[in-house]
Amino acid sequence: MGSLTEDSGPYLDGDQADLISDEHLPFIRYKRPPEEEDAASVKTIEAWVVDISEPRRIAEMLRWIKQNGLETEELGHLKRIRKQGDLTTLLLTISSSPPILPEFIESAPYLLPVPSSSALTTTSLSLKSALWPTFYTPSRKDDDPWSRGKARWAWEAMKSAIEAATEAKRNGELPIAACVPAQDEEGTITFVAHDTRTSAEHPLKHAAINVIRQIADYRALQGKQGDETKEENVKNGTNYLMTSLSIFLTHEPCIMCSMALLHSRVKNVIYLFPMPKTGGCGGLTCLPTLNGVNHRFTIGTWKMSETSAMEAENIYIDGTLDA
Repeated sequence: MGSLTEDSGPYLDGDQADLISDEHLPFIRYKRPPEEEDAASVKTIEAWVVDISEPRRIAEMLRWIKQNGLETEELGHLKRIRKQGDLTTLLLTISSSPPILPEFIESAPYLLPVPSSSALTTTSLSLKSALWPTFYTPSRKDDDPWSRGKARWAWEAMKSAIEAATEAKRNGELPIAACVPAQDEEGTITFVAHDTRTSAEHPLKHAAINVIRQIADYRALQGKQGDETKEENVKNGTNYLMTSLSIFLTHEPCIMCSMALLHSRVKNVIYLFPMPKTGGCGGLTCLPTLNGVNHRFTIGTWKMSETSAMEAENIYIDGTLDA
């Protein structure tokens, strides 16, 4: 990698449509650390189960489970039957009280801890299946391929962010900046903003927040659309400010900014400086990987050569600051 601010980057030459490998991308993709890879980390829920002493009753009980509406999504990640030697046990329900079983079942139902989710790795599968037979559902979504032209686009975006941060520092601001580059679609533009906490005397004027505000203001100036079109945009998700957009930042966004980006439905977040003590995209925490969030976005950390590392020293900030 060359100088970020003085050259046009290593992606100018060659066919811009050629796909490039992850090794040759200007950033390193963030990989979510594997979960539930040891017995202590396996999450469980309490479920009612029953032992079946007569094998001929298994088919009858499976029909009974279906007829009584116990085939629910909450247990869809688990197999219904567990066999241990001569003993067969059926998974029933996670209701607070035990179900009333048919008269032909002599055993009483009892509570048993079972895995709360499917297994994503073979290690997790082994651990979870030791508690109860669990389905294996490895993630099959491959990372989006990048072309040489798209890598050049990313290079230019990070270059713009660094230049904005450098200029901000000269003007007495914190040297933190963000760039949301124009998309391929006609009519899109590039947005660049820097931190203005110092001049605005406002603790929330972070670079990411400022660039989101720019996008919101720009959208507002595009004129009012018809009510029918607005309603349709809300339904299909295009009403979110950063749907399909990528943001390039000089520093990993703090938790507040990361949540704002998540709520705006950003597609990619790529930053130069990790912030291990305050960052919300892999540092202190990683918001898009948390359970319960309703949007996921990809994260990348920019690769720095010796030359670009020297440039980056000019925009270094204290690691305890919220970027």
